[in-house]
Order: sequence, then structure tokens, then C-alpha cells
Amino acid sequence: MTSSPNPNAEIFEIEECRGVLRVFSDGSINRSSEPSFLVPVDDDGSIEFSDALFDPNLNLHLRLYRPRHRLATDPPKLPIFYYFHGGGFCIGSRTWPNFHNYCLRLASDLRSIIVSPDYRLAPEDRLPAAINDSFAAVLWLRSQALCPDPNPLLQEADFSQVFISGDSAGGNIAHHIAVRFGSDSGRAELEPVLIRGYVLLMPFFGGTQRTRSEATCPHEAFLNLEVNDRFWRLALPVGSTTDDPISNPFGSGGPGLREVWFGPMLVIVGGEDLLRDRAVDYAERLKEWGKPIEVVKFEGQQHGFFTIRPRSEPADRLMHIIHRFMVENGCMLG
Repeated sequence: MTSSPNPNAEIFEIEECRGVLRVFSDGSINRSSEPSFLVPVDDDGSIEFSDALFDPNLNLHLRLYRPRHRLATDPPKLPIFYYFHGGGFCIGSRTWPNFHNYCLRLASDLRSIIVSPDYRLAPEDRLPAAINDSFAAVLWLRSQALCPDPNPLLQEADFSQVFISGDSAGGNIAHHIAVRFGSDSGRAELEPVLIRGYVLLMPFFGGTQRTRSEATCPHEAFLNLEVNDRFWRLALPVGSTTDDPISNPFGSGGPGLREVWFGPMLVIVGGEDLLRDRAVDYAERLKEWGKPIEVVKFEGQQHGFFTIRPRSEPADRLMHIIHRFMVENGCMLG
């Protein structure tokens, strides 16, 4: 922790996130190395995984997962499925056991190679740092596709069968990736990598005008309004509001989404999620403009239900829906 410019000034905590991140009145920051979700790792050994450096300048890593043994029903090459973790752009890591467990399950159930990148976190690195890092994580895959000796876990990968997903803040990231690489020039920049579709899991969008689901969200909810606002306060560029197009896809100054080419997109909404109305509005507007968007609502489910209770019936159903979405968009899955 850094010292205050005035040694006699009282230093006190002004922001706190999930017991992981603390910001103090003198501008100092304390970030715990321990995750906020101390759950056991559910690893039966059927998935192999390893970490790789994708941005040496920023020392950013990603984690790759691949089924250890091939099944007779597996295609010759395995599709690639990105998973960008949540945490309000302020907390979270590929190493946290709740996200790690979910990626193990994704690899097993989808019979795919999972790519789980880290990105810089706020308030040390405010947005759009995380967005830019995520672009770099996708461009890293292109470098692997062009490499004669790619990462060992990618040697059986089908670089023409790539899906981008994200949970909460990661869902926001998936939106920005869809916009960034949706143009002709963006798609050409990724060749031979081909993104087949996007899966936005309860995407973390914002706006200055409160929605009904925000205004009526109970305080005891996993993601309540106080936590939601704190994340945006710490993550957005200084002086920005939640109508910044980084947080609000329809905010002024951003790209006109009506004119943007979108690949097929699946938007998952929780019926009891504070972010429900923003996700529904996002999908409905894009559908009105002719974009290939599918919305699936999970009634009665709160934010992040699939990582909080990864073996629940709704989490099982979500996995089947993602599998079906991939198959419908040209993916060969067993």
C-alpha cells in the first residue's frame, strides 16, 4: 500500500469489491491474491489444461483446456470456444476455481478446446484496457493458426470453428469483439481464424436510465444495484458515465450498431438477474435491425447461476443450449 502525501491524514477505505479489492482514500489499492469464491476444484482428470502467455508486454496469460482422450464421435479437429470471465471488470481471473471449474465442464460437455484469457482489471487499469486485452487474446489465436508449431493443446484445433463467449463482464467483452471483428476488414484481419458465433451469458451492460430489473433488484441478490454501480464507478474511464458506449452499447459516440455486421449470437438472460432488462433490450433492438440474435431466458435464475451452481439442472440445460447453438452454426460436435 502506498503512503499518503499527508502523513497526518487519516486513511480509510472508500471502495470494496467482494473482499478481493479495496480502494483507500489516499488512492492506494489493496488486491488480494485469494479469490472471492473458495470452492473446491472439480477435476476428474479427463481434461488437460495449461497456461500460455499471449501478451508478453503486459504479462497477460490465458488458460487452454482440451479433452484428454478422444471419443469415437469427436470430429477430426476440435472447435475452439473462448470463455471470458466475469467480475465487473474489477475482479476475477482464469485461475479462480469457479471459472476454472466451468471451463473444465465446457471442455468436457462441448468436446471443444476452451480458451480462457485474463485481462487487465480496474481501477488500476480502467476500461477500455480489458477490451483491448481481449482483442489481443483473439488475435493471439491467429498467430497460433499461422504458426508451424502451435501450442500443443491447439495442435488438434479447427481454427475455422471458433466461438466467443463471455460471462457478465465477459459478455460485454464478447459484444465488443463481435463489433470489432464483424466488419470485412475485421474478419480479414483474423484469417484463417473464423468466428462462427457469440454466446453472451448475462452480459454486463449499463446506462444512466434505470431499468425495472435494476430498480427492483433486492439487496440480497448476488449482483445487486450497489455492487453493480460500484463496479462501473471503478471500471469506466474517469469522467465517463454508464452511457459511455463501453458500458451502454447504444450510448452516444459509439458505433452505430444498425450498420454493424453481426455473426450469430446467443444471449442468455436470468429471470431474476439485475441485468435482465438490459440484455433483453440489447437483443430485441438487434433483432429489429435484422441481426441473427437468439434470446433464451432462464426464469427464476440470478446472475451467474451456472458458475455458482455448475451442476444444477439449469446449468445442465444451458450447456445443452450452447451445444445446440454451436451445431446450428456449422460446428461439428459429437
